[in-house]
Amino acid sequence: MGKFDGVLFYSDYDDTLYNSTHTVSPENHAAIRYFQENGGRFSVATGRAHRTFTPQIALERLSLNAPVVLSNGAALYDYAEDRCLVETFLPPDAPGRLARLCGEFPALAFEAYHGDEIYVHNPNAVTRNHLAKVGGAQTLCPIPEMPTPWTKVIMEQDEPYLKEVQARLLQLWGDECEVIFSNPVLLELTAKGSHKGAMVAHAARLLGIARENLYCMGDNQNDIPMLALSAVPFAPANCAREVKDWGARVLGDCDEHAVAQAIGILDSIY
Repeated sequence: MGKFDGVLFYSDYDDTLYNSTHTVSPENHAAIRYFQENGGRFSVATGRAHRTFTPQIALERLSLNAPVVLSNGAALYDYAEDRCLVETFLPPDAPGRLARLCGEFPALAFEAYHGDEIYVHNPNAVTRNHLAKVGGAQTLCPIPEMPTPWTKVIMEQDEPYLKEVQARLLQLWGDECEVIFSNPVLLELTAKGSHKGAMVAHAARLLGIARENLYCMGDNQNDIPMLALSAVPFAPANCAREVKDWGARVLGDCDEHAVAQAIGILDSIY
């Protein structure tokens, strides 16, 4: 029996576990190893898709012993068995809807995710920076030629522009889609109910984890649905204002091994 038996911890990846120098620190690795060796289940809930997150497992020597939440909550993937447990999709007419939206917002760029392929419309500096960070090839093509179904769409521009886009999307499709920021210049679109909170809850049920033993950590608006499930909702100091205002327990920033700090707190609780 380990002190963390029956305890599940989900961390956001970018700017939470993965720091600003684009690595997972030795301190975080050591804390995760200690947590798991004492019975804890640790995994990641990320906006990254299967294709853009999978290389990180070998590159960063990630130790994950629970399913990974991918695509901002549109998928749940079991890397131990190398299979997708759950996957959701945007409505079939998503390309037509995005084409109309881009008619209203001509400076909007977006990435559409179909399987392990990324299709790009009107790429800008944000698009190029994002794809350089997450890696992999992408296809630039007209919206009607992008194959479906789409698991998610990432829209890219500056924050004020994207806030206008978000308001319009919520007005048009708020009852059918989730529209949420993963950082100030990335606005993500998934099917209704497909968010990190829903998939973390699903994973906890699969693993038989009680709500009082579920912990989550994240830095942005898209993490709030899973933070709302957490017995103690943790956030790094570099988190978005929305997360601080929401009431997360703020620790050191992602460059100060915030995940390790959170595990230290769990060590004192259990």
